[in-house]
Amino acid sequence: MTDISADMKSDTVETHGHSPGVVLRSFVIGLTAFLTVVDLFATQAILPSLARHYNVTPAAMGFAVNASTMGMAVAGLVVGFLSQHIDRRLGILLSLAFLAVPTTLLAVAPNLTVFTILRITQGLCMASAFALTLAYLGEQCSSMDAGGAFAAYITGNVASNLVGRLVSAAVVDMLGLASNFYFFLLNLAGAVLVYFTIHRVRPMHSMPMSQSPFAAMIAHWRNPALRAAFGIGFCILFAFIGTFTFVNFVLVSPPLSLGRMELGFVYFVFLPSIVTTLFAGTAVARFGTRPAIWGALAVAAIGLPLMLSSHLLEVLTGMVLVGVGTFFAQAAATGFVGRVATENRGVASGTYLACYFLGGLVGSAVLGQLFDRLGWTACVAGVGASLAVAARLTARLRA
Repeated sequence: MTDISADMKSDTVETHGHSPGVVLRSFVIGLTAFLTVVDLFATQAILPSLARHYNVTPAAMGFAVNASTMGMAVAGLVVGFLSQHIDRRLGILLSLAFLAVPTTLLAVAPNLTVFTILRITQGLCMASAFALTLAYLGEQCSSMDAGGAFAAYITGNVASNLVGRLVSAAVVDMLGLASNFYFFLLNLAGAVLVYFTIHRVRPMHSMPMSQSPFAAMIAHWRNPALRAAFGIGFCILFAFIGTFTFVNFVLVSPPLSLGRMELGFVYFVFLPSIVTTLFAGTAVARFGTRPAIWGALAVAAIGLPLMLSSHLLEVLTGMVLVGVGTFFAQAAATGFVGRVATENRGVASGTYLACYFLGGLVGSAVLGQLFDRLGWTACVAGVGASLAVAARLTARLRA
C-alpha cells in the first residue's frame, strides 16, 4: 500500500497535473473519508421505517438519527483541543475501530432513547477520526495541494452519502432493520486502510506550548474570517440536514408515494456531487473562496423551490442542486480554514467541525418542528434562510 504522507510531499509540484501519485493519494484520502462516515447519513434513507418501528413522529425520529451530530460536535472540539498531543495515525485507527461497537448495538436498540445515545456515541468516534484526518491533511499538504486533498476528502464524504443510503435501503428491504446496522461495520475496513496507508507522523507544533488550546481557540474566534467560516459551516449542515432528513417523509407520502427500495434509488441524486466536489479546490484557486462559495450557495438555493413540486423529476432535480451546492461550499470552506489557520490547525479544524455538526443538530431540531407543525414548505423556507445567512457570512472571508 502507498504511504500517503510521503506522496503528499513528493507530489506537491505536480498538484495541478495528473501524476499517478496524486491520483492514488486522492483515492486513498477519499476512501478513508468514505469508510469513516458511511453510516452517518445511511439511516436517513430508512427514516420512515424507523419512525414506524419506534412509533414516533418524523421530528422525533429525525432528531434521534441526527443526534450523531451532537457527538461529532463535542468530539470535534475535544480533539481540536488535544490535537497537539494526539498521534494522528493511532487516533484515526482507534476511532474507526471503536466505531464498530455502537454501530453493532444499534441493531438491538430497544427504544428511541437508547437509539439516540448510540447515535451520539457513533458521532464521537466518527468526528474523532474526521477531525484528526483534517488536521493531518492540513499539516502534511503544502498550500498548493491542500485544496485538492480537502476536496478529495469531502468527495469521499459525498460518496458515502450516496452509497450508504442506497445500500441501507436495499439491506432493510431484503433483510430487515437490524441487518442494516450489522452491514455498516465497514468502519473496520477504514481502520485497516489507515493502518496500511498512513505512516506515523508527529503533530506539528507551530504555536508555543505555553499557549493553551482554549487560548488558541479564542484566538481563532477573534479572526473575523475564521469566525465567518465557522458560521458558514454551521449553516451548511443546517441546510443539508433539513433538506435530506425530512424530504424522505415527503417522498413516501402522496402524491409521490415511493416505496422503500425506490427511496434508496432516489439518492443517486448525490452522484453529480461526487464529480463536482472534486473541482472545489480548482475553483477556489481560480476564482477565489468567496465567489466559489457564493456560486455553490446559489446553486443550492435554485434547487429549493423545485423540491416543493408534486412531480418526482422536479423534486429530484432540486435535490441534485442542493447536494451539489452544499457539498461544494463545504469543501471550499473546509479548505479555507486549513489555509487561514496557519497556527494550531488542529484547534481550528476541531472548532470548525464542532460548529458544522452543531448546525446539523440544530437544523434537525428546528426544521423538524417546522415540518411537524407547518409542513414541508415551511421546512424548505428554513433551509433557504440558512443559505442566505451563509451567503452573508461569505462576504467576510478575507484571508
